[in-house]
Amino acid sequence: MLGLTSLWIDRRPMVTPEINRRRAVFVLGRIDEILSWEKSKEQEKDVRFIELGEYLCEVRAKQYWRLEKLKSFDEFLEKRFADSRRKAYYLMTIHEHLTRVPKPQLREMGWTKARELVKVARKDGEQFDCAPWVHKAKELPKEQFRREVERHLTGKETEAWEIIYFKLYKSQLPVVEKALETAALMLGTDKSRGYCLEMICADFLAGARLQENER
Repeated sequence: MLGLTSLWIDRRPMVTPEINRRRAVFVLGRIDEILSWEKSKEQEKDVRFIELGEYLCEVRAKQYWRLEKLKSFDEFLEKRFADSRRKAYYLMTIHEHLTRVPKPQLREMGWTKARELVKVARKDGEQFDCAPWVHKAKELPKEQFRREVERHLTGKETEAWEIIYFKLYKSQLPVVEKALETAALMLGTDKSRGYCLEMICADFLAGARLQENER
């Protein structure tokens, strides 16, 4: 019975905050205004990521989603961020963790670099020195800044990478997918598809060289 006595279940009802309807309508309207901007204004919309993240945090904290008869904040995000709920959470995290960075500097670096900077702020905690990192975000390209953050987090130098695009016909996809799947089984399922493709290519080149030597 000793183990059972250490269990405690808090059965107190959750406190539901009283909604300031006027403020809630204003915040929800501002969110919809930002999200409804045309695709041609995508750059301007990203400049407003700070405002958007702040409003989303307020909606979650004060449960403004109840005004729309929704069951949860997640349901609110599903309604407005059908394909990009992850970005919504990124924006909220930026608002919560980068309070030391002046908003004009956040806008200048953009939300993708700010998202990376959150990782540094989380790791360093109270020791987070934002000034040199803001300078790096301003001066470095996105990929180089991402590598700087990765090196700070892991203590290791990361190799530069890039995404390569090429067209495949639908009839070719099964062959390519099967080759990658087979390579993953042989090399280990923890390996990336890029690594598997590299090994397939290396195996092909080794075979080609062997044929040349036999001639």
